[in-house]
Amino acid sequence: MKKIINQTDDIIEEMLRGLSASYPKLVHRVEDSRVIAKNESKKQVALVSGGGSGHEPSHAGFVGDGMLSAAVAGDVFTSPTPDQIQIAMKEADQGEGVLLLVKNYTGDNLNFEMAQEMAEMDDIQSEIVVIDDDIAVEDSEFTAGKRGVAGTVLVHKILGDAARAGASLEELKKRGDEVVKKIKTIGLALHAATVPEVGKPGFELAEDEIEYGVGIHGEAGYRREKIQPSKGLAKELTTKILADYEKQPQKVGVLVNGMGGTPLMEQFIFMNDVLNLLKEQNIEVTFHKVGNYMTSLDMEGVSLTLIDLEDETIKDALESEVTTISW
Repeated sequence: MKKIINQTDDIIEEMLRGLSASYPKLVHRVEDSRVIAKNESKKQVALVSGGGSGHEPSHAGFVGDGMLSAAVAGDVFTSPTPDQIQIAMKEADQGEGVLLLVKNYTGDNLNFEMAQEMAEMDDIQSEIVVIDDDIAVEDSEFTAGKRGVAGTVLVHKILGDAARAGASLEELKKRGDEVVKKIKTIGLALHAATVPEVGKPGFELAEDEIEYGVGIHGEAGYRREKIQPSKGLAKELTTKILADYEKQPQKVGVLVNGMGGTPLMEQFIFMNDVLNLLKEQNIEVTFHKVGNYMTSLDMEGVSLTLIDLEDETIKDALESEVTTISW
């Protein structure tokens, strides 16, 4: 294993120190915690998210005006603890309540719900939006139901815009539940991630193999096969996602997300193939995003996310200006 680290036990601590020291005008680290919060807070509903480390820039990279109020980091691929989530809620709360944005994993759901109960004792009102955009598999070793993956970042953006515009906690909860239903994602891997504490890849793929539907923690997908050109990969994921919509949308947004170890050159090639496929089906793409947003350490691969944009207000929210590290 070759990693640019010091001691494996210090990875999260040193990462958070480096992150907050690199962007002191945008964010700060709450003392003696794993919480990154935005510097300037106005009176609005606070948005708090988080999860296991290893998915950078998620989630701290999306803290700032127009997106998250605070993010909390767990150990690598491990949910943050309830007490750390509670610290994030207290730091972010401006008296208008806190909306928790939670990826659908068993540990995250349990810990965020426990933190919600703890925050009630501090008179902090809160609601939870659970994000389960991964349609590749219904259940995995970490989840009951669908997993939360790259579409989470789009939810941060859409609800961040609504919160900044003054939406209430109840309105944001309703909006979030509606938006999640419009987002669908599938990923694929060429090579597994290596968790530093483990020191070897989480699963093995032959030199000429890929796996469709793999999760952001290395969870199993739905099929392995020989590697093929980008056009074939794009067709597999695009076709499967469109088939999952009850009514195929005529306007969509496209997010091509790198899993951590895939060059942007390859991501743009893949995006080009997806756009050509959608054009062939007379589906208009009104929002585009390419890059590393929800990674899996050094995994080689990509994920494809489509979001139904028949509702123009969602597109407007995605295109609004924000001040964050990574959007």
